[in-house]
Amino acid sequence: MPWFSFNAGDFSVAFLSVLLEGIPFLLLGALISGLVDAFVTPEKLAQVLPKNRTAAVFVSGLLGLVFPMCECGSVVVIRRFLRKGLPVGCAVTYMLGAPIVSPIVALSTFAAFRGQNPAEMTLLRLGLGLVIAIFVGLLLDRLPVQSILQSGVTAPEPSPASRPARGGLSVGTAPGTLDGTLPVSIGTKLLRSLYSAATDFLDVAVFFVIGAGITSLLGTAVDRSLLEPLAATPLIAIFTMMSAAVALALCSTTDAFIAATSFPGFPMTAKLAFLVFGPMFDIKLYWLYGLLFKRKVVILLGLGLFLGIGLICWRLQALGF
Repeated sequence: MPWFSFNAGDFSVAFLSVLLEGIPFLLLGALISGLVDAFVTPEKLAQVLPKNRTAAVFVSGLLGLVFPMCECGSVVVIRRFLRKGLPVGCAVTYMLGAPIVSPIVALSTFAAFRGQNPAEMTLLRLGLGLVIAIFVGLLLDRLPVQSILQSGVTAPEPSPASRPARGGLSVGTAPGTLDGTLPVSIGTKLLRSLYSAATDFLDVAVFFVIGAGITSLLGTAVDRSLLEPLAATPLIAIFTMMSAAVALALCSTTDAFIAATSFPGFPMTAKLAFLVFGPMFDIKLYWLYGLLFKRKVVILLGLGLFLGIGLICWRLQALGF
């Protein structure tokens, strides 16, 4: 039997199945992210955080349940929050946790894994994502800011008096202001949220379509026996799936559909690693994180998450998951 045998009909059915299942969750996630971008200011976020820094980091890990944000938009929002004075630990915890600890992600994961212990997979994904995000946030909160962030990330924004009037929404101004001086109407905020949602949707839809195409091709054209050696050893299977998450760069609102339908011979712990590591670090996030963090921090963050999540999932495999 040839290792590759392409059939257009089988590919089309598989591709459209993954696409039609995932697109509604992608659209819903983009719309909610747009609303968060337009209506949630750093000042409002600070009001819900405890004064104690450690407690604030823990609460930041749960903010995705209230202010869900996909990983693509979180970097831009967090950059704005950092410039408004949000502590680094809280910002990093929210940035890593919100794309996973989210009601949209919970629904999509449960729907994608129907018939494959959906409740267990959903709870493990959200629980492990929360723990990892809080741990990294607490760790970075104890390091000097200048050793973590790019220069200028936490610099204060220009005062309203020093800003030239431009007659429209300025880049970097807080939601709810016009060039930082005049109040913005609800209608303007809604238009801004729609624009942000459309931008996020188009950005991440490209990666989802590519991921759906690769998944459908692997599922219908590639001889599954070629993947059996990778799936046979749990640790290799886990690191293989995490490497695939880096390359595919999917959105957390749709990656569960790829994980559930791809590589059926791989253990559930490998799929769990894919679903936790992917929203925290992939090829596009490597470049986006460079807007916030020094490059060495980005590299160490990626390696630490890769090894940490991989070993935790390997241990879960040994415990019988």
